[in-house]
Amino acid sequence: MAATNHHAFATPLGTCALIWTARGLAGALLPERDPGRMDAAIRRRVPNSLAATPPAAIARLEARIAAHLGGARVAYGDVVLDEEAVGGFERRVYALARAIPPGETRTYGAIATALGEPGAARAVGQALGRNPWPIVIPCHRVTAADGRAGGFSAPGGAATKLRLLEIEGALAPETLPLFGGPGQMP
Repeated sequence: MAATNHHAFATPLGTCALIWTARGLAGALLPERDPGRMDAAIRRRVPNSLAATPPAAIARLEARIAAHLGGARVAYGDVVLDEEAVGGFERRVYALARAIPPGETRTYGAIATALGEPGAARAVGQALGRNPWPIVIPCHRVTAADGRAGGFSAPGGAATKLRLLEIEGALAPETLPLFGGPGQMP
């Protein structure tokens, strides 16, 4: 097993972290408001990881993620991933999710159909729930068929997913939960 390092960094939405090995990016953790919670999340994810100064490629990725969470349209297709711990089905799902442009969404069913497995929408959702690289593999751009956000395993759950989609311009303001439905703001 390759040595694992990590680095936490500030973004407009809170503290994020990247985890890497010599093979590439091994993981990403989405924003936590409390840096102490981020430290705990890193320890849960990679207990033997060492805090380190990021190499140039990771430092550039941190800057891109911070810009993205501040409203810039960013794609991550060039980021080298350490996929050693990821199975074949997940790799296929992640490749399709990674190809979704900023500001667009796909459904779990559409991803399953593109895989040639139209009945596998639930399996697609489960694979995306295990995504070790949220934001780099934009699982937030995959939604339920009925127009709902669907699940999201990052801190804040579906609310974080909707916030990311809003930042990217994938949601019109009137479609956000804050503005629609009984008891919501007019």
